[in-house]
Amino acid sequence: MNKTLLPIALASALLASGCSFIPQLDRPALPVAEQFPAAASQTAGSVAAADIPWQQFFTDPRLQQVIQLALDNNRDLRVAVLNIDKARAQYQIQRSAQFPEIGVAGSGSRQPSTVTGQYVNMYTAGLTMPSWEIDFWGRIGSLKEQALAQYLATEEGRKAAQISLISNVANTWLNLQADEELMSISRRTLGTREQSIKLTKLRLDAGVTSELDFRQAQSLTESARATRAQQTRQRELDANALTQLVGQSLPGELLSGMQGKKLADLPPLADVPAGLPSDLLLRRPDVRQAEQSMIAANASIGAARAAFFPNISLTASAGFVNPELSDLFSSGSKYFSIAPSLYLPIFNAGRNRANLQVAEANQKIAVAQYEQSIQAAFRETSDALVSRQTLQEQLQAQARQLEAEQVRYKLSDLRYTNGVASYLDLLDAQRSLFALEQSVVQVRLQQLQNQVNLYKVLGGGWTEPATSSNAATTNSATTVQ
Repeated sequence: MNKTLLPIALASALLASGCSFIPQLDRPALPVAEQFPAAASQTAGSVAAADIPWQQFFTDPRLQQVIQLALDNNRDLRVAVLNIDKARAQYQIQRSAQFPEIGVAGSGSRQPSTVTGQYVNMYTAGLTMPSWEIDFWGRIGSLKEQALAQYLATEEGRKAAQISLISNVANTWLNLQADEELMSISRRTLGTREQSIKLTKLRLDAGVTSELDFRQAQSLTESARATRAQQTRQRELDANALTQLVGQSLPGELLSGMQGKKLADLPPLADVPAGLPSDLLLRRPDVRQAEQSMIAANASIGAARAAFFPNISLTASAGFVNPELSDLFSSGSKYFSIAPSLYLPIFNAGRNRANLQVAEANQKIAVAQYEQSIQAAFRETSDALVSRQTLQEQLQAQARQLEAEQVRYKLSDLRYTNGVASYLDLLDAQRSLFALEQSVVQVRLQQLQNQVNLYKVLGGGWTEPATSSNAATTNSATTVQ
């Protein structure tokens, strides 16, 4: 065959390829309501949560430092980033199958001549193109599309992992701050009760009060001591959890800065609007990850369908061949060959049919998982919106109740000192005040953590400031071609 026919044959093959059996993907309708139940609490005209970088949402400089340490050192996030590199490489591997492979080959053989019957040598050297499948039916193209969607899904998975990490770090940090405040309340209460038990013992020795009052005061004191021990243990457990999330030991100045501070003293978190349920498709990385997985599963159907059609491949080589090694590269030793081949599956025990059924089942599974991710996002957002409103009302009510209990305790102590009321009334006031002080801290903690969770479920936490975000987008577009 003339050497000029090789470029023509390759060009014809490339032009002929391009057929695709990937079915059209019809995205299912949103399996959720058009509005959130707490739509009245939305903030109109505000910046969407996904557009607020975490550095602007978390305004506490100490918390910002802890989050940055976690982003730099957390092992789960590191694995998610490495999975992106792996998926990118797998996409490049699959993409390379669309192009012919060309290399240098050489061989030597000794075999009997069909003419003389004597053994002769034969040496070859030159360029060779191993069997290259011409993608007439789009099988390789479908696999490339599948690999690309899987890569994009992995990228979205990394974003979702970052969102989850940031929210976990923030919530654990708030737990630690609440532990410090609860321990401060317990220490103050224990000190007050220890003074009370001393006074009660003096009154018992003087015959002014009964042993029952003394034992009740002693019981209440030990209860406060047990609560302090429990809260100390919880504080250490939360510190260990935060250390694991950060991936290294926390700087001592960060933890020491919590002492003596209350949750109410922390810098406020930024407010975020809920928007509409349809916005979650564009804002939540986990939903977009499920969408890309659905696209990948749909592309695999095209590859399975193409397997039913003939496989057309091409092999070519050009170089030198000569029975004498010394004359191998002489002008008379040049040679060229091209060999197209065709394979049509006739019987394979139903393997192709089964592969197609598997691909179709995987596509249906991916669609169901996509719908499930939307429903989960809708519920999480609805829960956070409902909690935002009710927790604020609960906190205000309990704050007023706490003021009333503080006054009640002072009056009960005054009445008991003057002998107007029994010690049982004073003990009841002490128990109620201590429990309510702790309850107010717990509700305030729930309110702050709900703000963090609302920011998370609305897709906030993976964006960076504008300059770095644009640079990352440019790098990503340059890498995947």
